[in-house]
Amino acid sequence: NLAAVKAMLAKEPNLINGTIDWGHGDFETALGGASHMGRRDIAEFLLERNARMDIFAATMLGKLEIVKAAVAAFPNIVHVPGPHGIPLLVHAEKGGSAAKDVLEFLRPLGGQPVPRR
Repeated sequence: NLAAVKAMLAKEPNLINGTIDWGHGDFETALGGASHMGRRDIAEFLLERNARMDIFAATMLGKLEIVKAAVAAFPNIVHVPGPHGIPLLVHAEKGGSAAKDVLEFLRPLGGQPVPRR
């Protein structure tokens, strides 16, 4: 809910990079939530206000050069689970047409998360 995000940040600007611990190493930021829900509007709003960019947001937003650079530097990143264990591939799917090139890049690499221990 973009209106709610705006209101919350107006009241408490330090929430921009706050995280919630859902347990068992499952941490999520507002940007992370927006990313796996495919909420480009919220993600862009947060990034414009200095939220910390991550690979999952870059994937959903269709930032192919960022994703390619991350995969080149750390090939196993395609298997790293995001919040709630949601893989990069799903973030690319949630990005819709804007993330089509990222999805096509990631699909042959697999992209299923490594099971948590």
